[in-house]
Amino acid sequence: MSRVFRVPVAPARSGGARRYDTTERPSAEPTPARAGIVAGVLSPHPPHLIYAENPPQNEPRSTGGWEVLRWAYERLRKRIREVHRPDVLIVHAPHWITMVGHHVNCVPNPRGVSVEPIFPHLFRYSYDFRTDVELGEAIADEATDLGLVTRKLHDPRVRVDYATIGALHLVNPAWDIPVVSLSANNNPYFYSEASLEEMEVLGEATRRAVERTGRRAVLLASNSLSHLHWHEEPELPEDMEREHPYNNHQYRWDMKLLEAIRRGPTAPLRELITEHIEATASETKAGSLTWMLAAMGWPQVPGDVMGYGTIIGTGNAVVEWTPEGGHRG
Repeated sequence: MSRVFRVPVAPARSGGARRYDTTERPSAEPTPARAGIVAGVLSPHPPHLIYAENPPQNEPRSTGGWEVLRWAYERLRKRIREVHRPDVLIVHAPHWITMVGHHVNCVPNPRGVSVEPIFPHLFRYSYDFRTDVELGEAIADEATDLGLVTRKLHDPRVRVDYATIGALHLVNPAWDIPVVSLSANNNPYFYSEASLEEMEVLGEATRRAVERTGRRAVLLASNSLSHLHWHEEPELPEDMEREHPYNNHQYRWDMKLLEAIRRGPTAPLRELITEHIEATASETKAGSLTWMLAAMGWPQVPGDVMGYGTIIGTGNAVVEWTPEGGHRG
Protein backbone atom coordinates (compact mmCIF):
# COMPACT_ATOMS: atom_id res chain seq x y z
CA MET A 1 0.00 0.00 0.00
CA SER A 2 2.68 2.46 0.98
CA ARG A 3 4.54 2.08 -2.26
CA VAL A 4 1.37 2.71 -4.25
CA PHE A 5 0.02 5.85 -2.65
CA ARG A 6 2.86 7.45 -0.74
CA VAL A 7 5.55 9.72 -2.05
CA PRO A 8 8.89 10.65 -0.46
CA VAL A 9 8.52 13.26 2.26
CA ALA A 10 9.14 16.59 0.58
CA PRO A 11 10.96 19.58 2.06
CA ALA A 12 8.86 22.43 3.33
CA ARG A 13 7.23 24.37 0.52
CA SER A 14 8.03 28.03 0.01
CA GLY A 15 4.98 29.99 -0.97
CA GLY A 16 1.67 28.43 -1.98
CA ALA A 17 0.14 26.09 0.57
CA ARG A 18 1.21 26.71 4.12
CA ARG A 19 3.32 24.14 5.96
CA TYR A 20 2.63 23.47 9.64
CA ASP A 21 5.88 22.10 11.03
CA THR A 22 6.27 20.59 14.48
CA THR A 23 9.22 22.65 15.72
CA GLU A 24 8.66 25.08 18.55
CA ARG A 25 8.28 28.68 17.48
CA PRO A 26 6.89 31.91 18.91
CA SER A 27 3.28 32.69 18.17
CA ALA A 28 1.46 36.00 18.24
CA GLU A 29 -1.75 34.17 19.12
CA PRO A 30 -1.03 31.25 21.48
CA THR A 31 -3.09 28.12 21.05
CA PRO A 32 -5.84 27.97 23.71
CA ALA A 33 -4.97 25.65 26.58
CA ARG A 34 -7.84 23.30 25.81
CA ALA A 35 -7.41 23.19 22.05
CA GLY A 36 -6.76 19.87 20.35
CA ILE A 37 -8.64 16.63 19.80
CA VAL A 38 -11.09 16.51 22.70
CA ALA A 39 -12.86 13.25 21.77
CA GLY A 40 -13.04 10.52 19.16
CA VAL A 41 -16.19 8.58 18.33
CA LEU A 42 -16.91 5.38 16.46
CA SER A 43 -20.09 6.65 14.80
CA PRO A 44 -21.73 4.17 12.40
CA HIS A 45 -23.83 5.64 9.61
CA PRO A 46 -26.56 3.14 8.57
CA PRO A 47 -29.30 5.14 6.83
CA HIS A 48 -31.92 3.24 8.83
CA LEU A 49 -31.08 5.28 11.94
CA ILE A 50 -31.88 8.58 10.28
CA TYR A 51 -34.93 7.06 8.60
CA ALA A 52 -36.17 5.95 12.03
CA GLU A 53 -35.81 9.45 13.49
CA ASN A 54 -37.92 11.20 10.81
CA PRO A 55 -35.87 14.43 10.68
CA PRO A 56 -37.26 17.16 8.40
CA GLN A 57 -34.24 16.90 6.07
CA ASN A 58 -35.04 13.28 5.16
CA GLU A 59 -37.95 12.69 2.79
CA PRO A 60 -39.04 9.11 3.74
CA ARG A 61 -41.15 8.62 6.88
CA SER A 62 -40.93 5.74 9.35
CA THR A 63 -42.54 4.36 12.51
CA GLY A 64 -39.23 4.18 14.43
CA GLY A 65 -36.92 1.27 15.18
CA TRP A 66 -33.30 0.56 16.23
CA GLU A 67 -33.90 2.49 19.45
CA VAL A 68 -30.86 1.21 21.38
CA LEU A 69 -28.46 2.74 18.86
CA ARG A 70 -30.51 5.91 18.53
CA TRP A 71 -30.61 6.35 22.30
CA ALA A 72 -26.84 5.89 22.37
CA TYR A 73 -26.52 8.74 19.88
CA GLU A 74 -28.80 10.89 22.06
CA ARG A 75 -26.42 10.41 25.00
CA LEU A 76 -23.47 11.20 22.76
CA ARG A 77 -25.08 14.45 21.57
CA LYS A 78 -25.48 15.56 25.17
CA ARG A 79 -21.76 14.94 25.86
CA ILE A 80 -20.73 16.83 22.77
CA ARG A 81 -22.88 19.80 23.74
CA GLU A 82 -22.17 19.93 27.45
CA VAL A 83 -18.69 18.43 27.82
CA HIS A 84 -16.65 18.58 24.62
CA ARG A 85 -18.00 21.82 23.06
CA PRO A 86 -16.03 21.40 19.82
CA ASP A 87 -15.22 24.05 17.25
CA VAL A 88 -15.30 21.44 14.49
CA LEU A 89 -16.34 17.87 13.69
CA ILE A 90 -13.89 15.93 11.50
CA VAL A 91 -15.34 12.84 9.83
CA HIS A 92 -13.71 10.02 7.86
CA ALA A 93 -16.30 7.92 6.03
CA PRO A 94 -15.99 4.79 3.86
CA HIS A 95 -18.40 5.87 1.12
CA TRP A 96 -16.63 8.93 -0.16
CA ILE A 97 -14.36 6.65 -2.17
CA THR A 98 -11.27 7.98 -3.91
CA MET A 99 -9.17 5.63 -5.99
CA VAL A 100 -5.96 7.67 -5.79
CA GLY A 101 -4.88 9.25 -2.54
CA HIS A 102 -6.79 11.10 0.17
CA HIS A 103 -9.12 14.01 -0.52
CA VAL A 104 -10.30 16.74 1.88
CA ASN A 105 -13.57 18.59 1.26
CA CYS A 106 -12.70 22.29 1.27
CA VAL A 107 -15.99 23.56 -0.20
CA PRO A 108 -17.20 26.34 2.17
CA ASN A 109 -20.93 25.48 2.07
CA PRO A 110 -21.85 22.10 0.59
CA ARG A 111 -25.55 21.89 -0.28
CA GLY A 112 -27.60 19.30 -2.07
CA VAL A 113 -29.42 15.99 -1.70
CA SER A 114 -27.66 12.82 -0.59
CA VAL A 115 -29.27 9.54 -1.63
CA GLU A 116 -28.28 6.12 -0.35
CA PRO A 117 -27.95 4.05 -3.54
CA ILE A 118 -29.07 0.72 -2.02
CA PHE A 119 -31.80 2.18 0.22
CA PRO A 120 -33.14 5.23 -1.65
CA HIS A 121 -36.55 4.51 -0.12
CA LEU A 122 -35.02 5.17 3.32
CA PHE A 123 -32.52 7.97 2.75
CA ARG A 124 -33.07 11.03 0.55
CA TYR A 125 -31.56 13.76 2.68
CA SER A 126 -31.25 17.51 1.96
CA TYR A 127 -28.02 18.85 3.48
CA ASP A 128 -26.62 22.36 3.94
CA PHE A 129 -23.58 22.80 6.20
CA ARG A 130 -20.41 24.81 6.75
CA THR A 131 -16.89 23.55 6.21
CA ASP A 132 -13.91 24.69 8.29
CA VAL A 133 -11.88 25.41 5.17
CA GLU A 134 -8.79 26.62 7.02
CA LEU A 135 -8.54 23.39 8.99
CA GLY A 136 -9.35 21.24 5.95
CA GLU A 137 -6.53 22.82 3.97
CA ALA A 138 -4.18 22.45 6.94
CA ILE A 139 -4.94 18.72 7.15
CA ALA A 140 -4.27 18.32 3.44
CA ASP A 141 -0.98 20.23 3.72
CA GLU A 142 0.17 18.16 6.69
CA ALA A 143 -0.74 14.91 4.94
CA THR A 144 1.20 15.96 1.84
CA ASP A 145 4.22 16.87 3.94
CA LEU A 146 4.10 13.45 5.60
CA GLY A 147 4.29 11.77 2.19
CA LEU A 148 0.64 11.01 1.39
CA VAL A 149 -0.93 11.72 -1.98
CA THR A 150 -3.51 14.33 -0.99
CA ARG A 151 -5.92 16.67 -2.77
CA LYS A 152 -8.10 19.59 -1.65
CA LEU A 153 -11.60 19.45 -3.09
CA HIS A 154 -12.90 22.90 -4.05
CA ASP A 155 -15.60 21.94 -6.58
CA PRO A 156 -18.93 23.31 -5.26
CA ARG A 157 -20.80 20.69 -7.30
CA VAL A 158 -19.64 17.93 -4.96
CA ARG A 159 -22.37 15.55 -3.79
CA VAL A 160 -21.68 14.51 -0.23
CA ASP A 161 -21.96 10.77 0.42
CA TYR A 162 -24.52 9.31 2.79
CA ALA A 163 -21.94 7.91 5.24
CA THR A 164 -20.57 11.40 5.86
CA ILE A 165 -24.05 12.89 6.14
CA GLY A 166 -25.31 10.03 8.30
CA ALA A 167 -22.58 10.27 10.93
CA LEU A 168 -22.74 14.07 11.07
CA HIS A 169 -26.51 14.15 11.43
CA LEU A 170 -26.60 11.50 14.14
CA VAL A 171 -23.94 13.33 16.16
CA ASN A 172 -25.22 16.88 15.53
CA PRO A 173 -28.68 17.09 13.92
CA ALA A 174 -28.67 20.87 14.41
CA TRP A 175 -25.76 21.16 11.93
CA ASP A 176 -24.45 24.21 13.79
CA ILE A 177 -20.83 23.03 14.16
CA PRO A 178 -18.43 23.40 11.21
CA VAL A 179 -17.22 20.24 9.51
CA VAL A 180 -14.18 18.78 7.78
CA SER A 181 -14.77 15.58 5.80
CA LEU A 182 -12.09 13.18 4.56
CA SER A 183 -12.31 10.61 1.79
CA ALA A 184 -11.64 6.89 2.06
CA ASN A 185 -8.86 5.75 -0.23
CA ASN A 186 -10.12 2.51 -1.77
CA ASN A 187 -6.69 0.94 -2.26
CA PRO A 188 -7.20 -1.72 0.48
CA TYR A 189 -10.00 -3.32 -1.53
CA PHE A 190 -7.73 -3.96 -4.52
CA TYR A 191 -4.24 -4.66 -3.16
CA SER A 192 -3.86 -7.73 -0.96
CA GLU A 193 -0.64 -6.43 0.60
CA ALA A 194 -2.34 -3.24 1.76
CA SER A 195 -2.41 -2.44 5.47
CA LEU A 196 -3.81 0.27 7.70
CA GLU A 197 -0.41 1.91 8.09
CA GLU A 198 -1.32 4.79 5.82
CA MET A 199 -4.35 5.65 7.94
CA GLU A 200 -2.04 6.16 10.91
CA VAL A 201 -0.13 8.74 8.86
CA LEU A 202 -3.38 10.51 7.99
CA GLY A 203 -4.26 10.49 11.68
CA GLU A 204 -0.95 12.13 12.56
CA ALA A 205 -1.56 14.77 9.90
CA THR A 206 -5.00 15.44 11.34
CA ARG A 207 -3.65 15.85 14.87
CA ARG A 208 -0.92 18.27 13.75
CA ALA A 209 -3.38 20.41 11.81
CA VAL A 210 -5.88 20.54 14.67
CA GLU A 211 -3.21 21.65 17.13
CA ARG A 212 -1.60 24.20 14.83
CA THR A 213 -4.91 25.86 14.00
CA GLY A 214 -5.98 25.92 17.66
CA ARG A 215 -9.24 24.03 17.15
CA ARG A 216 -11.21 21.93 19.61
CA ALA A 217 -12.09 18.92 17.49
CA VAL A 218 -14.22 15.82 17.83
CA LEU A 219 -13.26 13.06 15.38
CA LEU A 220 -15.89 10.77 13.86
CA ALA A 221 -14.98 7.35 12.48
CA SER A 222 -18.04 6.52 10.39
CA ASN A 223 -17.74 2.71 10.41
CA SER A 224 -19.95 -0.23 11.15
CA LEU A 225 -18.25 -3.32 12.61
CA SER A 226 -19.14 -6.76 11.18
CA HIS A 227 -20.53 -6.09 7.74
CA LEU A 228 -22.22 -9.16 6.28
CA HIS A 229 -25.87 -8.27 5.76
CA TRP A 230 -29.20 -9.51 4.47
CA HIS A 231 -29.99 -9.11 0.78
CA GLU A 232 -33.74 -8.86 1.33
CA GLU A 233 -35.54 -6.66 3.82
CA PRO A 234 -39.01 -7.06 5.32
CA GLU A 235 -41.99 -5.29 3.82
CA LEU A 236 -41.79 -2.89 6.75
CA PRO A 237 -38.08 -1.96 6.98
CA GLU A 238 -38.37 -1.06 10.68
CA ASP A 239 -39.88 -4.43 11.67
CA MET A 240 -37.66 -5.24 14.66
CA GLU A 241 -38.83 -8.86 14.71
CA ARG A 242 -36.55 -9.38 11.71
CA GLU A 243 -33.50 -7.66 13.20
CA HIS A 244 -30.69 -9.84 14.57
CA PRO A 245 -26.98 -10.55 13.90
CA TYR A 246 -26.12 -12.03 10.52
CA ASN A 247 -24.77 -15.08 12.35
CA ASN A 248 -23.21 -16.00 15.68
CA HIS A 249 -19.67 -15.90 14.25
CA GLN A 250 -20.06 -12.25 13.25
CA TYR A 251 -21.63 -11.37 16.60
CA ARG A 252 -18.95 -13.10 18.70
CA TRP A 253 -16.15 -11.29 16.83
CA ASP A 254 -17.89 -7.95 17.40
CA MET A 255 -18.04 -8.77 21.10
CA LYS A 256 -14.34 -9.73 21.12
CA LEU A 257 -13.42 -6.35 19.65
CA LEU A 258 -15.76 -4.42 21.95
CA GLU A 259 -14.51 -6.20 25.07
CA ALA A 260 -10.97 -5.18 24.15
CA ILE A 261 -12.18 -1.61 23.63
CA ARG A 262 -13.90 -1.63 27.04
CA ARG A 263 -10.78 -2.92 28.77
CA GLY A 264 -8.32 -0.49 27.18
CA PRO A 265 -5.74 0.66 26.36
CA THR A 266 -6.17 0.99 22.60
CA ALA A 267 -2.69 -0.08 21.43
CA PRO A 268 -3.65 -3.80 21.19
CA LEU A 269 -6.42 -2.79 18.78
CA ARG A 270 -3.80 -2.22 16.08
CA GLU A 271 -3.61 -5.99 15.56
CA LEU A 272 -7.13 -6.87 16.67
CA ILE A 273 -8.78 -4.53 14.15
CA THR A 274 -6.94 -6.37 11.35
CA GLU A 275 -8.01 -9.76 12.74
CA HIS A 276 -11.59 -8.53 13.05
CA ILE A 277 -11.58 -7.34 9.42
CA GLU A 278 -10.40 -10.75 8.21
CA ALA A 279 -12.98 -12.59 10.34
CA THR A 280 -16.05 -10.44 9.64
CA ALA A 281 -15.57 -8.37 6.44
CA SER A 282 -15.66 -5.41 8.83
CA GLU A 283 -16.28 -1.95 7.43
CA THR A 284 -13.29 -0.78 9.48
CA LYS A 285 -11.30 -1.98 6.47
CA ALA A 286 -11.85 1.52 5.07
CA GLY A 287 -9.56 2.77 7.84
CA SER A 288 -11.76 5.28 9.65
CA LEU A 289 -11.33 3.73 13.11
CA THR A 290 -7.56 3.36 12.71
CA TRP A 291 -7.29 6.99 11.50
CA MET A 292 -9.19 8.26 14.53
CA LEU A 293 -7.29 6.25 17.16
CA ALA A 294 -3.95 7.14 15.57
CA ALA A 295 -4.86 10.84 15.57
CA MET A 296 -5.55 10.53 19.30
CA GLY A 297 -2.18 8.82 19.86
CA TRP A 298 -3.74 5.41 20.59
CA PRO A 299 -5.26 6.44 23.94
CA GLN A 300 -4.18 4.61 27.09
CA VAL A 301 -7.78 4.48 28.29
CA PRO A 302 -10.83 2.30 27.63
CA GLY A 303 -13.48 3.34 25.17
CA ASP A 304 -17.00 3.95 26.44
CA VAL A 305 -19.29 1.59 24.53
CA MET A 306 -22.53 3.56 24.61
CA GLY A 307 -24.59 1.13 22.58
CA TYR A 308 -24.46 -1.84 20.21
CA GLY A 309 -27.06 -3.13 17.79
CA THR A 310 -27.51 -4.76 14.42
CA ILE A 311 -28.95 -3.21 11.27
CA ILE A 312 -29.90 -5.61 8.46
CA GLY A 313 -27.55 -8.01 10.23
CA THR A 314 -24.47 -5.75 10.41
CA GLY A 315 -22.92 -4.92 13.78
CA ASN A 316 -22.88 -1.29 14.87
CA ALA A 317 -21.46 0.30 18.02
CA VAL A 318 -21.40 3.89 19.25
CA VAL A 319 -18.14 4.27 21.19
CA GLU A 320 -16.47 7.34 22.66
CA TRP A 321 -12.83 7.90 23.60
CA THR A 322 -11.50 10.98 25.39
CA PRO A 323 -7.81 11.81 25.88
CA GLU A 324 -8.17 11.66 29.67
CA GLY A 325 -10.61 8.76 29.70
CA GLY A 326 -13.23 10.73 31.62
CA HIS A 327 -16.88 10.16 30.67
CA ARG A 328 -19.81 12.17 31.90
CA GLY A 329 -23.48 12.36 31.10
